[in-house]
Amino acid sequence: MCGILAVLGCSDDSQAKRVRVLELSRRLKHRGPDWSGLYQHGDFYLAHQRLAIIDPASGDQPLFNEDKKIVVTVNGEIYNHEALRKHLVNHKFRTGSDCDVIAHLYEEYGENFVDMLDGMFSFVLLDTRDNSFIVARDAIGITSLYMGWGLDGSIWISSELKGLHDDCEHFESFPPGHLYSSKLGGLKQWYNPPWHSEAIPSTPYDPLVLRRAFENAVIKRLMTDVPFGVLLSGGLDSSLVASITARHLAGTKVARHWGTQLHSFCVGLEGSPDLKSAKEVADYLGTVHHEFHFTVQDGIDAIEDVIYHIETYDVTTIRASTPMFLMARKIKSLGVKMVISGEGSDEIFGGYLYFHKAPNKEEFHHETCRKIKALHLYDCLRANKSTSAWGLEVRVPFLDKEFIDVAMAIDPEWKMIKPQEGHIEKWILRRAFDDEEHPYLPKHILYRQKEQFSDGVGYSWIDGLKSHAAQHVTDKMMQNAHNIFPHNTPLTKEAYYYRMIFERFFPQNSARLTVPGGASVACSTAKAVEWDATWANNLDPSGRAALGVHLSAYDKQVAAANAIKATPKIIDNIPRIMDVSTPGVAITS
Repeated sequence: MCGILAVLGCSDDSQAKRVRVLELSRRLKHRGPDWSGLYQHGDFYLAHQRLAIIDPASGDQPLFNEDKKIVVTVNGEIYNHEALRKHLVNHKFRTGSDCDVIAHLYEEYGENFVDMLDGMFSFVLLDTRDNSFIVARDAIGITSLYMGWGLDGSIWISSELKGLHDDCEHFESFPPGHLYSSKLGGLKQWYNPPWHSEAIPSTPYDPLVLRRAFENAVIKRLMTDVPFGVLLSGGLDSSLVASITARHLAGTKVARHWGTQLHSFCVGLEGSPDLKSAKEVADYLGTVHHEFHFTVQDGIDAIEDVIYHIETYDVTTIRASTPMFLMARKIKSLGVKMVISGEGSDEIFGGYLYFHKAPNKEEFHHETCRKIKALHLYDCLRANKSTSAWGLEVRVPFLDKEFIDVAMAIDPEWKMIKPQEGHIEKWILRRAFDDEEHPYLPKHILYRQKEQFSDGVGYSWIDGLKSHAAQHVTDKMMQNAHNIFPHNTPLTKEAYYYRMIFERFFPQNSARLTVPGGASVACSTAKAVEWDATWANNLDPSGRAALGVHLSAYDKQVAAANAIKATPKIIDNIPRIMDVSTPGVAITS
């Protein structure tokens, strides 16, 4: 992942302003440690911090068209760039970068080209012929992006809050699947698939169609000119990603450069569920496996750095981001710059344990739609920022546009969890890869119960966080929480602890408004809490809060004793998301 920063129409083309833009861009250098670039056209500034994955030698940014009248700064990967180049036969490309196609597509098609891009991306494009510009973010929001407004009438764009929060009067998260056009003076939605309407689909389940769609999604993400690996937790999603990658790695361009031996990475506390399962899967697939251990104290010591980098106070996101943040540092130290991960599956297939209580297929489908639409606030934010903190890129094949279209068109009756019929969570995905002749995974891994990442790295991780927070947040502080934090009032000492840290780094009201809120159990949306009356007294985002479902569920009496009785004032009731079907930081290999 790279870091982009743009200041557009600030009425100041002085050297002092250029120096300020450079200073702010350096706040994003962790995202792109390989090179820095800044283009200035009058009072328009486009800055870039590069993480070189494709064409490391010549793909520095900003990028231009032939006559350098169109300028682009991009964060992301365009997987179909080679196919797009074939359609641009009258254009000359300056680099081999996958992002080089963007300026030329704009020349050819104007502002209506974004849907042609297959990948994850955030970009700002400036047309210096009339000083018009467009800003776009990928369909699901895999790449992070924020938009701000200055008192001088300027528009600011940044990959992270820290690039603009000190210089903007107001700022907010840039919506996924949208385009901002200066000519239109506003946003327009470029991504509007059938499932967005939440109408109930009726396509019959075909396991081979689903299997091929996901294999294609993984294969296209093997596009890289640098060493890479897979995140492997030993759960279903990351294990499938690893298995498919291992099958198709030989014969690819990356294999010719870096060899056919796949590297896998897992993180966890000593003895955690993920470490055991990941090692078993790695042995089965024959990967070079790297197992990273961390202690609860290691994680607690990293919390402030984690919150600074991921820019949220959401409890579940912080719980899961911390081990991923620690793991990313270890991975980067080994010379790896890109990893493939399993985020998104649970949102698409209803893999969270609370889906056991979905009353019917209509509610089930509506909940999956809500969770996919909110991924940019939770799992995508976590995966992107906790890895980018160390200059590591993460790719997520489950969030491939074509794969989502296939999976979300299936009649949700097939996704329903029916224990009496042997249909556990994500049964249709498991069944699609249950190949007796050429097995992808051992049966017990293929049918392993869902573990949320913050649980799978070791149950004592969350328990340790709660205990630490209780030592720093008093009962009296909690009694006044609604006065101190009237927006998204923290209901637990753990939430209050994270909120204090966040507000210290990002004190502006706009910053706190970028973080969603609402009741949640086991990562549900607030709407799904209504599925079971007992959940109202057990609002914890851990999968173990799914009482009667998780094999290691919290004791009901303990859950009741810890329940918060106060009714919160929720101003921003955005759907809840969280999980990493990706792994489990001492290093053995």
